[in-house]
Amino acid sequence: MRILEVDSPRLRKRFIDFPHDLYADDPNYVPELYLAVKELLDGKKNPFFEHSSARLFLADEDGRVLGRIAAIRNNNYNAFAGVNVGWFGFFDVIEDYVVAQALLERAEQWLRAEKLDAVLGPANFTTNDTAGLLVEGFDRPPVVMMTYNKPYYADFLERYGFRKKMDMLAYHVDEKTVNRKAVRLAHRLEERLQGRGIYVRPVNMRRFEQEVAAIERVYDEAWDKNWGFVPPTHAEFQHLAQGLKMVIDPDFALVAEKDGEVIGFIVAIPDINVILRTIRRGRLFPTGLFKLLWGKRKIRRMRIILLGVLEKYRRMGIEGVFYARVISNGLKKGYNEAEASWVLENNEMMIKGVEGVNMKPYKRYRIYEKSL
Repeated sequence: MRILEVDSPRLRKRFIDFPHDLYADDPNYVPELYLAVKELLDGKKNPFFEHSSARLFLADEDGRVLGRIAAIRNNNYNAFAGVNVGWFGFFDVIEDYVVAQALLERAEQWLRAEKLDAVLGPANFTTNDTAGLLVEGFDRPPVVMMTYNKPYYADFLERYGFRKKMDMLAYHVDEKTVNRKAVRLAHRLEERLQGRGIYVRPVNMRRFEQEVAAIERVYDEAWDKNWGFVPPTHAEFQHLAQGLKMVIDPDFALVAEKDGEVIGFIVAIPDINVILRTIRRGRLFPTGLFKLLWGKRKIRRMRIILLGVLEKYRRMGIEGVFYARVISNGLKKGYNEAEASWVLENNEMMIKGVEGVNMKPYKRYRIYEKSL
């Protein structure tokens, strides 16, 4: 067995494709789109690499890939959080601890050479991307932009010396269990907000760039006290927004305004994983693109992916109105289930909001930490 640094297009392709072979017999596995992952790893296309760096590694035995990992130096996170840590991500491995150990050791070797004090993960590449190791809830496939992994990964990481740093929860509700009374009564709460000059409206897709600029400011301010948060650069936020634009429905992308100023927002998107599960090895061509385009109309599940309210406007009911509006609009459009994810286990306000419409935690993700 050799640990190879990914330094060529051929090895990058093997790095991207390895999970398709590892999870070939797993009915819950959802392949990521090859072109999307390729762009994510591209130092010229992903704005993350304008300020930070990473190295990719493969475990190889006689031409067969046994595992992969990324070692990550996120300079913006360290500057914002006042720490000196590295990260690991893109961790996938066969059920062999020796292979996992070799990959983790190689990632640590690079991080130590960068003179970092500890390593956290997994994150691909930041907590604004997909992040967290699934530790509970393996019975159902992941929704769009959420991670999935083998159950033995947690054991491998803990045997190696990693310990829990923070858990994140995914909450679920369907048309049978949703608190319809809370959804119906939300209009009274909205009327009280209007009495204070606060109005909730859909995002104006014709003014998408201006809307994104206003949401970006709220995103940075509303999330800055959340554990693990790092403000995305303007280029990173624009990159995220453009990716979401293709799937955004204004009925599920709402902003709250006061005196013409955006003070909060929520974004929910259709769970395109329902379609991606049918696209072999994440290739859009020759038939995957048609599956994606024609299959979108059949999606009946959504993910509430982003929500933020400026601190001085919290505890006024804006979050409750957001949830009620999205769920009500979803039911009218034929959606029958929703996930809100992820929610930090210590975010009491967010937990109260999702539980108010009878959402229940059904998946748990974990960020681990280890000293170097």
